[in-house]
Amino acid sequence: MATLSIKDVPDDLAERLRQRASRNHRSLQGELMAIIQQAMQPAQSALQPAPAPEVVGVGFGGLPILRNGSKSLEQLAAEHRERFPQPVDKGPYAVDIIRSERDAR
Repeated sequence: MATLSIKDVPDDLAERLRQRASRNHRSLQGELMAIIQQAMQPAQSALQPAPAPEVVGVGFGGLPILRNGSKSLEQLAAEHRERFPQPVDKGPYAVDIIRSERDAR
């Protein structure tokens, strides 16, 4: 790895860099490395405003179904239900259900 050295840094600038490093919970060297890495990022990867969500339908209570990306909330929920099915007799409420059935006898 290369070693870089900066000479004749004004005291007020050095102090502001130390304070910035402290705010970001980094060492002075870590803060300088983060600044250099950020400066070397390609211009196209700079933060750009997110596109406005697209209305794709009407959902529960007449509220609009929004899509902010490639999948709607309903699609994400359906995928979640497919991946993590939870039968009634298993899961966090199973003890209460079994206890209720036993008490009813």
